[in-house]
Amino acid sequence: MSGGPIWITGAGGLIGHHLFQTATAAAPRNRIVALTRDRLDLADFQRVRQEFREAQPSMVMHCAALSRSPACQADPALARRQNVEVTAHLSDLAAEIPFVFFSSDLVFDGRDGNYDEHAHVNPLSVYAETKVLAERIVLANPLHLVVRTSLNCGVSPTGDRGFDEQLRRGWEAGQTQRLFTDEFRCPIPAEATARAVWELAAKGATGLYHVAGAERLSRWQIGRLYASQWPELKPNIEPASLKEYRGAPRAPDTSLNCAKAQAKISFPLPSLSEWLSCEPSRIQTG
Repeated sequence: MSGGPIWITGAGGLIGHHLFQTATAAAPRNRIVALTRDRLDLADFQRVRQEFREAQPSMVMHCAALSRSPACQADPALARRQNVEVTAHLSDLAAEIPFVFFSSDLVFDGRDGNYDEHAHVNPLSVYAETKVLAERIVLANPLHLVVRTSLNCGVSPTGDRGFDEQLRRGWEAGQTQRLFTDEFRCPIPAEATARAVWELAAKGATGLYHVAGAERLSRWQIGRLYASQWPELKPNIEPASLKEYRGAPRAPDTSLNCAKAQAKISFPLPSLSEWLSCEPSRIQTG
Protein backbone atom coordinates (compact mmCIF):
# COMPACT_ATOMS: atom_id res chain seq x y z
CA MET A 1 0.00 0.00 0.00
CA SER A 2 1.30 3.47 -0.82
CA GLY A 3 1.90 5.96 1.95
CA GLY A 4 -1.11 8.23 1.37
CA PRO A 5 -4.05 8.43 3.77
CA ILE A 6 -6.57 5.60 3.94
CA TRP A 7 -10.24 6.42 4.32
CA ILE A 8 -12.41 4.07 6.40
CA THR A 9 -16.08 4.90 6.02
CA GLY A 10 -18.54 3.65 8.60
CA ALA A 11 -15.82 3.80 11.25
CA GLY A 12 -18.52 4.07 13.91
CA GLY A 13 -19.88 0.64 12.98
CA LEU A 14 -18.62 -2.79 13.93
CA ILE A 15 -16.31 -3.74 11.04
CA GLY A 16 -15.20 -0.17 10.40
CA HIS A 17 -14.30 0.22 14.07
CA HIS A 18 -12.18 -2.94 14.04
CA LEU A 19 -10.48 -1.91 10.80
CA PHE A 20 -9.55 1.38 12.45
CA GLN A 21 -8.40 -0.32 15.66
CA THR A 22 -6.04 -2.60 13.71
CA ALA A 23 -4.88 -0.03 11.17
CA THR A 24 -1.68 1.01 12.92
CA ALA A 25 -0.28 -2.50 12.76
CA ALA A 26 -1.69 -3.27 9.31
CA ALA A 27 -0.76 -0.02 7.57
CA PRO A 28 1.95 1.68 9.68
CA ARG A 29 3.02 4.06 6.89
CA ASN A 30 -0.44 5.45 6.31
CA ARG A 31 -2.52 8.07 8.07
CA ILE A 32 -5.91 6.54 8.79
CA VAL A 33 -8.98 8.74 8.39
CA ALA A 34 -11.96 7.38 10.32
CA LEU A 35 -15.10 8.68 8.66
CA THR A 36 -18.29 8.60 10.69
CA ARG A 37 -21.69 10.07 9.89
CA ASP A 38 -20.91 13.07 12.10
CA ARG A 39 -17.59 13.66 10.39
CA LEU A 40 -18.81 13.45 6.77
CA ASP A 41 -22.24 12.85 5.24
CA LEU A 42 -21.42 10.48 2.38
CA ALA A 43 -24.69 11.38 0.67
CA ASP A 44 -23.48 14.98 0.32
CA PHE A 45 -21.71 14.23 -2.94
CA GLN A 46 -20.33 17.72 -3.48
CA ARG A 47 -18.65 17.83 -0.08
CA VAL A 48 -17.36 14.28 -0.39
CA ARG A 49 -15.86 15.10 -3.78
CA GLN A 50 -14.18 18.20 -2.37
CA GLU A 51 -12.73 16.38 0.64
CA PHE A 52 -11.55 13.50 -1.52
CA ARG A 53 -9.68 15.84 -3.85
CA GLU A 54 -8.09 17.66 -0.93
CA ALA A 55 -7.09 14.50 0.97
CA GLN A 56 -6.05 12.41 -2.05
CA PRO A 57 -6.42 9.09 -0.22
CA SER A 58 -4.40 6.12 -1.40
CA MET A 59 -7.18 3.65 -0.50
CA VAL A 60 -10.84 3.68 0.52
CA MET A 61 -12.38 0.99 2.71
CA HIS A 62 -16.13 1.46 2.42
CA CYS A 63 -18.00 -0.05 5.38
CA ALA A 64 -20.77 2.53 5.73
CA ALA A 65 -24.26 1.31 4.84
CA LEU A 66 -27.88 1.24 5.86
CA SER A 67 -27.44 -2.27 7.16
CA ARG A 68 -30.56 -3.05 9.17
CA SER A 69 -32.83 -5.01 6.89
CA PRO A 70 -36.14 -3.77 8.41
CA ALA A 71 -35.07 -0.16 7.82
CA CYS A 72 -34.26 -0.97 4.20
CA GLN A 73 -37.61 -2.72 3.72
CA ALA A 74 -39.40 0.29 5.17
CA ASP A 75 -37.63 2.84 2.96
CA PRO A 76 -36.25 1.31 -0.27
CA ALA A 77 -35.39 4.73 -1.70
CA LEU A 78 -33.20 5.58 1.28
CA ALA A 79 -31.60 2.15 1.12
CA ARG A 80 -30.75 2.65 -2.54
CA ARG A 81 -29.36 6.12 -1.84
CA GLN A 82 -27.14 4.99 1.04
CA ASN A 83 -26.09 1.57 -0.22
CA VAL A 84 -25.95 1.98 -4.00
CA GLU A 85 -25.61 5.64 -4.96
CA VAL A 86 -23.12 6.47 -2.21
CA THR A 87 -21.05 3.41 -3.13
CA ALA A 88 -21.14 4.30 -6.83
CA HIS A 89 -19.95 7.83 -6.09
CA LEU A 90 -17.08 6.72 -3.87
CA SER A 91 -16.08 4.00 -6.31
CA ASP A 92 -15.97 6.56 -9.10
CA LEU A 93 -13.85 8.97 -7.05
CA ALA A 94 -11.52 6.07 -6.22
CA ALA A 95 -11.34 4.83 -9.81
CA GLU A 96 -7.54 4.82 -9.86
CA ILE A 97 -6.81 3.56 -6.34
CA PRO A 98 -7.72 0.44 -4.32
CA PHE A 99 -11.31 0.47 -3.11
CA VAL A 100 -12.73 -2.15 -0.72
CA PHE A 101 -16.49 -2.63 -0.52
CA PHE A 102 -18.20 -4.75 2.13
CA SER A 103 -21.10 -6.88 1.00
CA SER A 104 -23.17 -9.63 2.58
CA ASP A 105 -23.92 -13.33 2.45
CA LEU A 106 -27.57 -12.27 2.13
CA VAL A 107 -27.09 -11.71 -1.61
CA PHE A 108 -27.98 -15.43 -1.82
CA ASP A 109 -31.45 -16.93 -1.44
CA GLY A 110 -30.18 -19.59 0.96
CA ARG A 111 -31.55 -22.63 -0.86
CA ASP A 112 -28.16 -24.33 -1.17
CA GLY A 113 -25.56 -23.00 1.27
CA ASN A 114 -21.77 -23.25 1.04
CA TYR A 115 -21.75 -20.56 -1.63
CA ASP A 116 -18.48 -19.71 -3.35
CA GLU A 117 -17.70 -16.60 -5.36
CA HIS A 118 -19.07 -18.13 -8.59
CA ALA A 119 -22.49 -18.91 -7.14
CA HIS A 120 -25.55 -17.20 -8.59
CA VAL A 121 -26.97 -14.38 -6.45
CA ASN A 122 -30.69 -14.11 -5.77
CA PRO A 123 -31.45 -11.47 -3.12
CA LEU A 124 -34.67 -11.81 -1.13
CA SER A 125 -34.72 -8.44 0.67
CA VAL A 126 -34.31 -4.77 -0.22
CA TYR A 127 -31.05 -4.69 1.74
CA ALA A 128 -29.68 -7.64 -0.20
CA GLU A 129 -30.84 -6.15 -3.51
CA THR A 130 -28.91 -2.96 -2.83
CA LYS A 131 -25.79 -4.96 -2.03
CA VAL A 132 -26.03 -6.86 -5.33
CA LEU A 133 -26.41 -3.61 -7.27
CA ALA A 134 -23.47 -2.03 -5.46
CA GLU A 135 -21.30 -5.12 -5.99
CA ARG A 136 -21.78 -4.91 -9.74
CA ILE A 137 -20.76 -1.27 -9.79
CA VAL A 138 -17.61 -1.87 -7.73
CA LEU A 139 -16.55 -5.01 -9.61
CA ALA A 140 -16.69 -3.15 -12.92
CA ASN A 141 -13.33 -1.65 -11.91
CA PRO A 142 -10.52 -4.26 -11.99
CA LEU A 143 -8.64 -2.38 -9.24
CA HIS A 144 -11.45 -2.80 -6.74
CA LEU A 145 -12.28 -5.45 -4.15
CA VAL A 146 -15.63 -6.73 -2.86
CA VAL A 147 -15.66 -8.67 0.40
CA ARG A 148 -18.79 -10.63 1.26
CA THR A 149 -19.02 -11.44 4.93
CA SER A 150 -21.57 -12.92 7.33
CA LEU A 151 -22.73 -12.19 10.88
CA ASN A 152 -19.94 -10.32 12.65
CA CYS A 153 -19.52 -10.27 16.42
CA GLY A 154 -17.48 -8.11 18.75
CA VAL A 155 -17.57 -4.79 20.55
CA SER A 156 -18.85 -1.80 18.56
CA PRO A 157 -18.71 1.89 19.60
CA THR A 158 -22.50 2.04 20.02
CA GLY A 159 -22.77 -1.34 21.70
CA ASP A 160 -25.49 -2.66 19.40
CA ARG A 161 -23.94 -3.55 16.05
CA GLY A 162 -22.67 -7.07 16.68
CA PHE A 163 -25.16 -9.92 16.81
CA ASP A 164 -23.69 -10.86 20.17
CA GLU A 165 -24.29 -7.34 21.48
CA GLN A 166 -27.93 -7.59 20.40
CA LEU A 167 -28.31 -10.92 22.17
CA ARG A 168 -26.77 -9.53 25.33
CA ARG A 169 -28.98 -6.45 25.33
CA GLY A 170 -32.06 -8.62 25.05
CA TRP A 171 -30.99 -10.85 27.93
CA GLU A 172 -30.08 -7.86 30.08
CA ALA A 173 -33.62 -6.59 29.50
CA GLY A 174 -35.02 -9.94 30.63
CA GLN A 175 -36.21 -10.97 27.18
CA THR A 176 -36.55 -14.55 26.00
CA GLN A 177 -34.82 -14.90 22.64
CA ARG A 178 -36.65 -16.96 20.03
CA LEU A 179 -33.99 -18.18 17.60
CA PHE A 180 -34.34 -20.10 14.36
CA THR A 181 -33.06 -23.65 14.30
CA ASP A 182 -33.23 -23.72 10.49
CA GLU A 183 -31.50 -20.47 9.48
CA PHE A 184 -27.74 -20.89 9.01
CA ARG A 185 -24.86 -18.41 8.73
CA CYS A 186 -21.07 -18.47 9.20
CA PRO A 187 -20.50 -16.03 12.08
CA ILE A 188 -17.09 -14.44 12.48
CA PRO A 189 -15.41 -12.10 14.97
CA ALA A 190 -15.09 -8.63 13.46
CA GLU A 191 -11.44 -8.55 14.50
CA ALA A 192 -10.81 -11.57 12.24
CA THR A 193 -12.70 -9.93 9.39
CA ALA A 194 -10.58 -6.81 9.76
CA ARG A 195 -7.32 -8.77 9.88
CA ALA A 196 -8.24 -10.78 6.80
CA VAL A 197 -9.26 -7.71 4.82
CA TRP A 198 -6.10 -5.81 5.71
CA GLU A 199 -4.08 -8.80 4.49
CA LEU A 200 -6.07 -9.05 1.26
CA ALA A 201 -5.58 -5.34 0.65
CA ALA A 202 -1.85 -5.51 1.39
CA LYS A 203 -1.50 -8.32 -1.16
CA GLY A 204 -3.31 -6.32 -3.81
CA ALA A 205 -6.34 -8.61 -3.96
CA THR A 206 -9.06 -7.47 -6.35
CA GLY A 207 -12.37 -8.89 -7.46
CA LEU A 208 -14.67 -10.87 -5.17
CA TYR A 209 -13.79 -12.72 -1.95
CA HIS A 210 -15.80 -14.40 0.78
CA VAL A 211 -14.60 -13.78 4.35
CA ALA A 212 -16.65 -15.50 7.05
CA GLY A 213 -16.31 -17.94 9.93
CA ALA A 214 -15.24 -21.53 9.43
CA GLU A 215 -18.36 -22.91 11.10
CA ARG A 216 -21.94 -23.16 9.79
CA LEU A 217 -24.28 -22.47 12.68
CA SER A 218 -27.99 -21.90 13.13
CA ARG A 219 -29.27 -18.88 15.02
CA TRP A 220 -30.27 -21.31 17.78
CA GLN A 221 -26.76 -22.78 17.98
CA ILE A 222 -25.26 -19.30 18.13
CA GLY A 223 -27.61 -18.37 20.95
CA ARG A 224 -26.69 -21.47 22.93
CA LEU A 225 -22.98 -20.70 22.57
CA TYR A 226 -23.44 -17.21 23.97
CA ALA A 227 -25.86 -18.33 26.66
CA SER A 228 -23.13 -20.63 27.98
CA GLN A 229 -20.71 -17.67 28.08
CA TRP A 230 -23.03 -15.38 30.05
CA PRO A 231 -24.76 -17.51 32.72
CA GLU A 232 -24.89 -14.48 35.02
CA LEU A 233 -27.51 -12.97 32.70
CA LYS A 234 -29.80 -15.98 33.20
CA PRO A 235 -30.25 -16.11 29.42
CA ASN A 236 -33.48 -17.57 28.10
CA ILE A 237 -33.73 -18.93 24.56
CA GLU A 238 -36.45 -20.81 22.75
CA PRO A 239 -36.18 -22.67 19.43
CA ALA A 240 -38.15 -21.26 16.51
CA SER A 241 -38.55 -22.18 12.84
CA LEU A 242 -38.63 -20.21 9.62
CA LYS A 243 -41.78 -22.19 8.83
CA GLU A 244 -43.53 -20.19 11.54
CA TYR A 245 -42.10 -16.83 10.44
CA ARG A 246 -44.52 -14.36 8.85
CA GLY A 247 -42.28 -11.40 7.95
CA ALA A 248 -40.22 -10.43 4.90
CA PRO A 249 -38.50 -13.37 3.15
CA ARG A 250 -35.46 -14.81 4.93
CA ALA A 251 -32.73 -16.94 3.39
CA PRO A 252 -32.41 -20.28 5.25
CA ASP A 253 -28.74 -21.09 4.56
CA THR A 254 -26.30 -18.42 3.38
CA SER A 255 -23.17 -20.22 4.59
CA LEU A 256 -20.11 -19.15 2.63
CA ASN A 257 -17.23 -21.09 1.12
CA CYS A 258 -14.14 -19.00 1.94
CA ALA A 259 -11.45 -21.20 0.34
CA LYS A 260 -10.37 -18.44 -2.05
CA ALA A 261 -9.65 -15.95 0.75
CA GLN A 262 -8.23 -18.64 3.03
CA ALA A 263 -5.59 -19.48 0.43
CA LYS A 264 -4.43 -15.86 0.40
CA ILE A 265 -4.30 -14.94 4.09
CA SER A 266 -1.81 -16.02 6.75
CA PHE A 267 -4.17 -17.36 9.45
CA PRO A 268 -7.13 -19.74 9.56
CA LEU A 269 -10.50 -18.06 9.56
CA PRO A 270 -11.88 -18.99 12.99
CA SER A 271 -15.02 -20.87 13.92
CA LEU A 272 -17.20 -19.05 16.43
CA SER A 273 -17.14 -21.86 19.01
CA GLU A 274 -13.34 -22.07 18.84
CA TRP A 275 -12.97 -18.31 19.17
CA LEU A 276 -15.29 -18.16 22.17
CA SER A 277 -13.44 -20.95 23.94
CA CYS A 278 -9.96 -19.61 23.20
CA GLU A 279 -10.52 -15.88 23.59
CA PRO A 280 -12.90 -15.37 26.53
CA SER A 281 -11.18 -12.10 27.48
CA ARG A 282 -12.39 -10.54 24.22
CA ILE A 283 -16.06 -11.25 24.82
CA GLN A 284 -18.07 -8.22 25.83
CA THR A 285 -18.96 -8.35 29.50
CA GLY A 286 -20.90 -5.11 29.77
